[in-house]
Amino acid sequence: MIVAATTKLAGVLAWPVSHSLSPRVHGYWLEANGIDGLYLPLAVRPEHFATAVRMLAAVGFRGFNVTLPHKEAALAVVDEVSALARRIGAVNTVIVRADGSLLGENSDAFGFTENLKAAAPGLRVEDGPAVVLGAGGAARAVVAALQDLRALEIRILNRTRVRAENLARALGGAVKVWPWAGRERALEGAHLLVNATSLGLAGAEALELSLENLPASAVVNDLVYAPLETPLLAGARRRGLVAVDGLGMLLHQARLGFAAWYGIEPQVTDAQRAFVLAGSPC
Repeated sequence: MIVAATTKLAGVLAWPVSHSLSPRVHGYWLEANGIDGLYLPLAVRPEHFATAVRMLAAVGFRGFNVTLPHKEAALAVVDEVSALARRIGAVNTVIVRADGSLLGENSDAFGFTENLKAAAPGLRVEDGPAVVLGAGGAARAVVAALQDLRALEIRILNRTRVRAENLARALGGAVKVWPWAGRERALEGAHLLVNATSLGLAGAEALELSLENLPASAVVNDLVYAPLETPLLAGARRRGLVAVDGLGMLLHQARLGFAAWYGIEPQVTDAQRAFVLAGSPC
């Protein structure tokens, strides 16, 4: 394509950035909607992050995504942080406003919620306990989303218990910490199980968990999307449970930034999923 002065610029800041699927996510929407825009992968070292953010805003970028290892650092770099991003403790979407100031948002909770609505439309998290494995940034976004959905009870389990306790203390509400060794017992009566750890990721340690204690009506959501069909999801399908993969969360969370930067509310489609998966290393 020909880049002109009117081309709308955005991108993703990461270190490293080669693993990011975001350029394919946004690139698909740009082409599908005939938008004069670019979405660039930007490899930025942590020590250069603050400078890079200000420089991108100064040269006309409309905004950008922020991913590992910059999500927490972005909180201190932007001019304003949304209430949700502050609550989650991380920024993954930055919007450059008309006056040049930077607004930090977090779209992960939105992406999680929208993915569940699309893949498990009959789920009502307010009807029973939800179990969340993990206590990192993804888990915080999931817990925040579940709280906003009025989850009856949220059971948090993490291999390092103190991190789970810190999450529960920060977000409060109906969040209860369970011991990692009791993770199978924590599934009893649960309406929803979410794996927000890296366990099951290609090349990582496996998640050892029997799903026998989950009710037949439960939904299992694995945020891992490389591989798309994790052992956890395969086990859920064998039991006849609704299984929700992690790619949908990635796609839906991208909608907020795309709409802000390019002026069009994009749609997540099966064709887009296939296109994005074609660029996945797994």
